Amino acid sequence: MYLYRFEVISKSEVIPVVIAASTDEQAFQLVDVELEKYFLKQPEVDEISLYEKKRIRTGNGFVLYERETILNP
Repeated sequence: MYLYRFEVISKSEVIPVVIAASTDEQAFQLVDVELEKYFLKQPEVDEISLYEKKRIRTGNGFVLYERETILNP
């Protein structure tokens, strides 16, 4: 099992999404599912980028710092 950190770009806005999944394909599919659950009206997605991938282990995690994105490195 892996922990994935995605960045979804919608109208020049970056939305961080974190997913736990067994495969890359499953993780990308779950991004859409999570966006549907979070937003009342799903945003128009321009791009979904895999930003980080880590094997799930005790003590692993991600820091979601708003200035650190694909659009603003």
